[in-house]
Amino acid sequence: MPRSPLAPATYEAAPNIALVKYWGVRDPELAIPFNSSISVTLDRLRSRTTVRFGEDLRGDRVLLNGAEAAPGPREGVVTFLDRVRSLAGFDLFAEVRSDNNFPTASGLASSASGFAALAGAATTAAGLALSDRELSRLARFGSGSAARSIFGGFVEWRAGARPDGRDCYARELFGPRHWPALFDLVLLVERAPVKDVRSMDAMQQTVRTSPEFSRRLSELPRRLARIRSAIATRDARTLFPLVMEECDSFRGVCETTRPSLDYLTATSRAILGEVRSLNRELGRPAAAYTHDAGAHMHVFTLAGDLAKVRRRLARLPGVRATLVVHPGAGGRSVPPRGRARRRRVPRPR
Repeated sequence: MPRSPLAPATYEAAPNIALVKYWGVRDPELAIPFNSSISVTLDRLRSRTTVRFGEDLRGDRVLLNGAEAAPGPREGVVTFLDRVRSLAGFDLFAEVRSDNNFPTASGLASSASGFAALAGAATTAAGLALSDRELSRLARFGSGSAARSIFGGFVEWRAGARPDGRDCYARELFGPRHWPALFDLVLLVERAPVKDVRSMDAMQQTVRTSPEFSRRLSELPRRLARIRSAIATRDARTLFPLVMEECDSFRGVCETTRPSLDYLTATSRAILGEVRSLNRELGRPAAAYTHDAGAHMHVFTLAGDLAKVRRRLARLPGVRATLVVHPGAGGRSVPPRGRARRRRVPRPR
C-alpha cells in the first residue's frame, strides 16, 4: 500500500506541434510508433491536472474543463489510471480534475498536454518518483504525442528498436531558447469541428488502408535527419520547405485513408494557399504551415516577417484569432496552493 494519507498532486504540461508527424503504431499494446518524430513544445497553452487517490472514493471521477468527462475520454483516463495503480501496487479510486486554456479535441494536441499532465500528477499522487524519461515512456500509453510534452523546446520522440519498447521515449534536442527569432503563429479557425474519431483509431485505419503509407515511411528517415539538422543550425530557409513537405505528406496519407480523413475546413485550406502565395511573392520561404489532426493551423516564421505574415493571414475569412507563441517549457509539478483557477485562451496580441 502507498503512504497514508496520500496527498493530491498537480502537474502542468503544454501541447506540442509536430514538425515530423507520428501517425500509426507498429505495436498497439506497447504504443510503439512506426517512426520517430520531432516537435516543438508551445508556450502560453497549458493543461493543468490535479489527481487525488482516496479511500473515500467509490469510483473514479474525471472532470474535464469543469464538467464530467464524456464516456470516451473518461475511459481513456481510467485505463491510464489503471496503469498507474498497477505501478503503485494499490487499487484506490481517483478524482481527476483537468483544465485546458485552449480548445479541446480540435487539433491543438490537447490529448498530448492532457495525458502528459495526467502522467505527472497521477504518478506523484500515487507516491511514485519517476524521471522525465520514465514519465515520457508512461505518457505515450495515454496519447503517443504526450511522450513529447514532458519536455520543452525542440523534442524528438524516438521510435526505438527494442521489442519491449524500453528505448521508445522522447528527449529534448534543444531548449526553448535555442532559436529566439522563431515564432509559431497559431491560427484558430471558425467552426472547427470537434473530432468524433479518436486519433489512435484514425491512424490505425490509415496504416491498414492508405496506399501512400509505406511510401511515406520510406521518406521519413531522410526528412527527419534534415529537419533535425536545420533546427540545430537555425536554418529557416531549409527548415520551412521541409516542414510543409512533411505536413503535405501527412495530409496525403490521411486523405487516401478509406474512408478518407479530412480534418481541414475551407479556412484551413485558404491558410495553406496564402502561405504558399506569400512565399512565392517574396521569392523565399518566409513562412511554413503545418497542422495535426484538426482544423486549426500553425504557421512558423521569423521575427522579421512576423508582423507581415500575421497581418496577411489574420484578414482571411474564417480566421477568428491568432496567437503568437514561442517554443516553451516542458511539464512541471505545481506546488499546492489551493484549487487551480481555470485559465482561458490567451487574448491575441
